[in-house]
Amino acid sequence: MSDQQPLWAPTTQMVETAAVTEFARLCGERFGVDLAKYDDLHAWSVSDREHFWSAVWDFCDIRGHKGQAILENGDAMPGARFFPEARLNFAENLLAGKGDGDALVFRGEDKVQYRLSWDELRALVSRLQQAMRSLGIGSGDRVAAMMPNLPETIAAMLAATSLGAIWSSCSPDFGDKGVLDRFGQIEPKLFIACDGYWYNGKKQDVSEKLKTVEAELKPLKTVIVPYAGDAETLVASLENAATLESFIEPFNASDITFEQLPFEHPVYIMFSSGTTGIPKCIVHSAGGTLLQHVKEQRLHCGMQAGDRVFYFTTCGWMMWNWLVSALACEATLCLFDGSPFYPDGNVLFDYAAEEKITFFGTSAKYIDAVRKDGLTPKTTHDLSQLRMITSTGSPLSPEGFSFVYDGIKSDVHLASISGGTDIVSCFVLGVPVKPVWRGEIQGAGLGMAVDVWNDDGKPVVGEKGELVCTRAFPSMPLMFWNDPDGAKYKSAYFERFDNIWCHGDFAEWTEHGGMIIHGRSDATLNPGGVRIGTAEIYNQVEQMEEVLEAICIGQTWQDDVRVVLFVRLAEGIQLDDDLVKKIKSRIRTGATPRHVPAIVVAVDDIPRTKSGKITELAVRDVVHGRKVKNMEALANPEALEFFADLKVLN
Repeated sequence: MSDQQPLWAPTTQMVETAAVTEFARLCGERFGVDLAKYDDLHAWSVSDREHFWSAVWDFCDIRGHKGQAILENGDAMPGARFFPEARLNFAENLLAGKGDGDALVFRGEDKVQYRLSWDELRALVSRLQQAMRSLGIGSGDRVAAMMPNLPETIAAMLAATSLGAIWSSCSPDFGDKGVLDRFGQIEPKLFIACDGYWYNGKKQDVSEKLKTVEAELKPLKTVIVPYAGDAETLVASLENAATLESFIEPFNASDITFEQLPFEHPVYIMFSSGTTGIPKCIVHSAGGTLLQHVKEQRLHCGMQAGDRVFYFTTCGWMMWNWLVSALACEATLCLFDGSPFYPDGNVLFDYAAEEKITFFGTSAKYIDAVRKDGLTPKTTHDLSQLRMITSTGSPLSPEGFSFVYDGIKSDVHLASISGGTDIVSCFVLGVPVKPVWRGEIQGAGLGMAVDVWNDDGKPVVGEKGELVCTRAFPSMPLMFWNDPDGAKYKSAYFERFDNIWCHGDFAEWTEHGGMIIHGRSDATLNPGGVRIGTAEIYNQVEQMEEVLEAICIGQTWQDDVRVVLFVRLAEGIQLDDDLVKKIKSRIRTGATPRHVPAIVVAVDDIPRTKSGKITELAVRDVVHGRKVKNMEALANPEALEFFADLKVLN
């Protein structure tokens, strides 16, 4: 299909019945403004933030007391305060639905399947809340979990936040140092963990790791959730532990008490990837997180009661926090834990077909892997209920966009989205009333004053620059933990441009009003002083059948920077001179001569973080002889060894 035509466009009926259309109509009538087009609605949402965010609260039926004041000190970043008089409870809003069917559906590879009704979920939350309260856990205390994406994980989060405790989680594939680097900073009173987990068909033992972590954290109690091991035996080997069953056994389900707390009360502590040092502890507010998530889910994704929502994520990635909030839409959450390619690459599409999933969230890397595996779910699976696919984690290539429509579903709303742990949400994402153009994120989120600036701090269109947000928004972090004067927080986002959020993405507005993300700013390449986004190179080379995956860096060389490209090749393929020429030709033709790497090197593996993102900075440090500060942040740190003494780079 020509890039001059959109890959998908909503029908007139879709536009007329979209929740965002209804929201625009109501706001137009209420505030006397003309919001006939999405661009008009977006412009109004950032110019009149008080009325906009107040309207989001009302339209999304937020439970709580809103108060009269909507925004104080609104021109300050950081320093703006949204809903300073409000009182609410995060968990109450997620459990307010009256759904009669499934609240949570779970699959763990091919090992475990079960589901919880809304009543069963509320009963488990009630018992967990009482058990936590019996330990003295209350407002401001921390509850940490090293857990798979299980229903019990969600129930524990809801119980903790119902009391005003602060929730923090990671996935069980972290090493003991990775867990302690995170949770050791926040000193949790309660630690929750699984007794093992499954990955790629194999049981993964966590017993020794748990002994080390419990001994260092010294929580009031460690609760072991049975999943893939022997919970009773593991509990007996720990100092102060209990199985989940014994922890909640003394308590019968009853009405849940929801502590009414300020809008800015902390709800989550999340962590930066930590590849450049000990992870930053990013503290998010209950009100800001809730309001931002329901805005994105209701208005940008069109979620409603009865939808069946899936996101392939672990509990160490912000998309888990985002997924859980879909309960506030009265949607059923379809959870999965394990490898998305075990026993084969159809497993998630089998799940989608059998559970009639309406919203399917995944990563760009997954979509590309499905394409390279030669799978065509469009012809093998009944995905008739699927309305929306979202992709994040890294930029989705133009070929990835095309494959979704050619190989997965032709009449689906595909939304590439981008934001991050820093804001526990999105800056740019899907817009259900606008067309989808190949390779482009559709537009900026409502209420988000997103722009692209050049090095002089001037807005640019059709030119690469820094992704910024020029006005405060509710889901900005409250603070970093253990950053009393806010110096680390200000340095992370506001050092580049005063009073302007600089996100660290290298981006570009398109002629359609969409956006292309070219990679992280700190990973951009600068050959000859020209900034090049790494995604521009990946978009070319990763479409080649011979190349499974790539990572590129800028290497300091003879008073300049040269581009070095590392490729992981398909089985049976060798990197000979002909393939090197083919790779360079593809990049030169598809991008520019400046993108062509000086050197191409074959590698067996590419280092990535626990959430699956490739780590250009770690490779760059190793190549330049610098120490990688936090190897525990990597899922496969051994992959870095190859890059340490490459003679071809000397």
